[in-house]
Amino acid sequence: MRLGVLDIGSNTVHLLIVDAKPGGRPKPERSHKKVLRLMRYIEDDAITKEGQDALIEAIDECIEIAKPDELDDFLVMATSAIREASNGRKVVERIERKAGVKLDILSGDDEARLTFLAVRRWFGWSAGHLMLIDIGGGSLELASGSDEFPDVALSLPFGAGRATRQFFTSDPPSESEIRALRMAARESIGEVVGRIRSAGRPDHVVGSSKTIRSLARLAGNLQPGVGDAERTVLLREQLDDWAPRIAKMDAKSRTQLPGITEDRTFQIVGGAIVLSETMRAFKVDQLDVSPWALREGRLLTTLDLLVDRRGEPLTGA
Repeated sequence: MRLGVLDIGSNTVHLLIVDAKPGGRPKPERSHKKVLRLMRYIEDDAITKEGQDALIEAIDECIEIAKPDELDDFLVMATSAIREASNGRKVVERIERKAGVKLDILSGDDEARLTFLAVRRWFGWSAGHLMLIDIGGGSLELASGSDEFPDVALSLPFGAGRATRQFFTSDPPSESEIRALRMAARESIGEVVGRIRSAGRPDHVVGSSKTIRSLARLAGNLQPGVGDAERTVLLREQLDDWAPRIAKMDAKSRTQLPGITEDRTFQIVGGAIVLSETMRAFKVDQLDVSPWALREGRLLTTLDLLVDRRGEPLTGA
């Protein structure tokens, strides 16, 4: 069967189409991304008319691209930017009316749980107890557990885009702006360390999201994985070496660095600082980088809810 998922995030509207079957690995067939940076359209905690128009235009574009695939199911979800906007409900209603889709608003905890599921499926049971760090555009998700769904999952308002917008006014950011973000992130993350640790000591710490994958291409290491796959590992020591260097560069110059794409260059410093403080708070020296994240987690839950030939629910339904 062919499934599509449209992820309306704080930075991008991202379409992913896969061929999938229960018990099988989803095979990507098409991907399309529209950079929107929805956070810049927020005034007084509300999404502006201009932002809503840009959002609907991006969604319509993705829907048109998906039409030839004749999808068996099309999942449309939104995260922190719409979820936390004071006019979020009205924006959802307008999107559903104009675009003709049903829009699911995920809570921060749901984001963490779905991403954790994707990471668990990617790394498998042999990875043992997992801790997840996921840095989106609007929020930071943390989760920990030994099963497919975490024992503890939570979300903090320290996504890379949000951190950049709230703390940085110059390009490159000033030392005082960087210090203010670092201290705010340290305080907020410090308040939830005990909750995450209550789930147990992790055997592996995993990072997901485009921000972390970008930082790993810049400051990480490739190591042999299972079969012909490569394992990407990001060391805090290398991250902390690179973070002050990219912080001294302007956004345009950062695009010359490996892994730093144009759509991430403006927020990569904020993401690096948040990741560094997260790893420091949990005394994490290195993390594995997952290619799967929220979109894959949402697709996997849909597959798990299908029934087998006997009409019995699959495990996890």
